[in-house]
Amino acid sequence: MDEGDVGIDIVEELRGRARTPLNVLRIIWYEFSGGVGPWGALRPLIAIGLALVPFLFLGQHFNRQHAKARDWTLLQVPLLLSILLWPLLYIYSIVDAWWLANERVAEATKTITV
Repeated sequence: MDEGDVGIDIVEELRGRARTPLNVLRIIWYEFSGGVGPWGALRPLIAIGLALVPFLFLGQHFNRQHAKARDWTLLQVPLLLSILLWPLLYIYSIVDAWWLANERVAEATKTITV
């Protein structure tokens, strides 16, 4: 089987699955959301939005990393005295919240089958 046959097999499989309008809509939704559904597609964006609230580390709480959020809250007290280090921790918390939310979505997609 060469590379061209694989593409034809996928097209034939999709044609077989798309026999009704409802299945067509399911395939379109699956491709649109990356196979993780609306919550999986929005979870990283919500984590970023919550992480943008300064001082509270809500992105970590959203990802159920309460110990990390508590530690960073306690860590920011001495860092607030420094103009340079607190913004770095703030930016890192935003990136970390996004990263963990994406990991959770990736783990969830491992168990989802279409």
